[in-house]
Amino acid sequence: MIIAIASGKGGTGKTLVSTNLFQVSLDDRVDVVLVDCDAEEPNDAVFLPGEPKGMQTVTQQMPVIDKAVCTYCGRCHDWCSYNAIFFLREPRRIDVLEDLCHDCGACLAACKVGAITEKTVPIGTLSMRYINKRPALIEGRTLVGTASPVKIIKQAISEAGKHDLVILDAPPGISCPFIATVEPADYVVLVTEPTPFGLNDLALSIETLEQMGKPHGVVVNRAGLGDEALYRWLVDKGVLQLADIPFDRAIASVYAEGKLVVKVLPAYKPVFQTLLDRIRAQAHPSTIA
Repeated sequence: MIIAIASGKGGTGKTLVSTNLFQVSLDDRVDVVLVDCDAEEPNDAVFLPGEPKGMQTVTQQMPVIDKAVCTYCGRCHDWCSYNAIFFLREPRRIDVLEDLCHDCGACLAACKVGAITEKTVPIGTLSMRYINKRPALIEGRTLVGTASPVKIIKQAISEAGKHDLVILDAPPGISCPFIATVEPADYVVLVTEPTPFGLNDLALSIETLEQMGKPHGVVVNRAGLGDEALYRWLVDKGVLQLADIPFDRAIASVYAEGKLVVKVLPAYKPVFQTLLDRIRAQAHPSTIA
């Protein structure tokens, strides 16, 4: 089962939920792996240091145009769905806009005169951490200057392989990195807070997931902060609320120290255990007795 933990905005508690769900799964001897898909600012390793083992480089193929061979027909520009090739017929000019390239290979296929080749460009890294000699955390991390983390996210998820439970800590927002993370998930948990900003971004996230046909539920973090508008909206929309995590200074202190709530504050372990059970029941109801 693949669970994505996501949010419409940053700072709602996505990592708090992801890492503590991972820990209660580990405590229950579940075959679980956590994938940090927030490749532009991954931080799950702060809470789950483990034992680092190996690192691999993620690369992308980038087109290179030989202007001495190019006939300036414009086919590569026309075939590029991402506007990554700047082209002028008069005065003659053609350039690759590398920040927009998605490594799709269309320009290479389009060119009939062999003016386009490819070069390999590093865009990020994948690292693995082990707990008790078992793979536990896969972290994707973009290199400085990389325009899009999508390929790194997809490769990190692919590296997770086959486990009974894969938890994906998604990047915030609803743009391409979010889509790349939630697309393979069996169930999406949206973490929000009971504030106007939290509600606005939650509504956008749910609209996106509905268009994708992804089953989802909501965890309200910092419950007790803000107002009741979020709860009324959930009822009106018929969105399942999976759990409340209270607005508690003790949780904030533990989190700020880079520690796991379920380890330091045992009273909260049943909250995350119940949350995990509810997610599993929603994701695969036919398997629940």
